[in-house]
Order: sequence, then structure tokens, then C-alpha cells
Amino acid sequence: MNIYETIKNIRATCDNYVDPNLLAFIIDDDNHMGKNNIFEINDYNIKDSDTYEERLMKIHKSENIFLPCGMVTFIPILNECDIFSTTDYSLQLTQEEFDEYSDGEEKLFGILIKKESNEYQIGKTDVCNCSVNASFKEFKKVEGEFYKKIKEIIDSKIIY
Repeated sequence: MNIYETIKNIRATCDNYVDPNLLAFIIDDDNHMGKNNIFEINDYNIKDSDTYEERLMKIHKSENIFLPCGMVTFIPILNECDIFSTTDYSLQLTQEEFDEYSDGEEKLFGILIKKESNEYQIGKTDVCNCSVNASFKEFKKVEGEFYKKIKEIIDSKIIY
């Protein structure tokens, strides 16, 4: 995966679900969410003249980075999931899928890129890092419409 180009690609199309200047979240090794205002970070040898992508690449050398590719909301009773990304989708889920992925709150979904590597996990985070419990959770790879659609969206965003 070309991380730099993937960041640019996601950032260019993310304004439907997140502010492009608040796209990425730092995720610690315990999966808790850290800062997401990359322009306010001055560590990691970041210069004022660095672009958003250059800043994230410098941060990525020391930190895990979460890049959202969209947002999901779940509607109980109907077992429905609405996905907001570059294109919006509405999926009817089985009860098992709904139980597996729904937690009653809107979540951002995307990729967690492990520090200093191309390795990534597909999962979700809270919409903001304002809660002490805000964190990343990897999606289980369950056969079904939900994971298949999420993977399809993410595969379209990653540049190799």
C-alpha cells in the first residue's frame, strides 16, 4: 500500500462524513484514540510548511494512524445499517450481522495503519476522541453483506 497516496485519496473525498483537516486520528497501542487535529501537532519533526500528508507520514513513523473511509449508523428493529462514504448505502442485515457490528452509536469506519508499516486493520472508531473510552475496534471478518460492503469501500480507497 502506498500510504501517502492513500491518505491523499481518502482526504480528497472525505468531506461527506468528516472534515478533511480532521481526517486522521492517532491511535495508541491500546487502541485508544488520541489527537486528530494534525495541524496542531508540532512534534515528530513537523515543520509549519509540511502538507497534511507529509505531517501524517512523519507521525506514522511513531504512531498508529486511523483513516476513516466513512460513517455507519445502525437502525434497531429494522436491522438496517446506513453507510455514508463517497457513496451512501442502506443495507438490510441478518440478526447475526446486526448483533455483531452494531453498538447503538454512529461510528467512523476505516483502516488503522500500524506505525512504521503498511499493515492495516479494518475497523471502527468513535466519531470524536472526546470520551475517555473513545477507541478503535477491529471488525471481525464475518461472511455477510456488511463486511463485504465495508471491505469493498476500503479497497476502492487504498492506493497500491
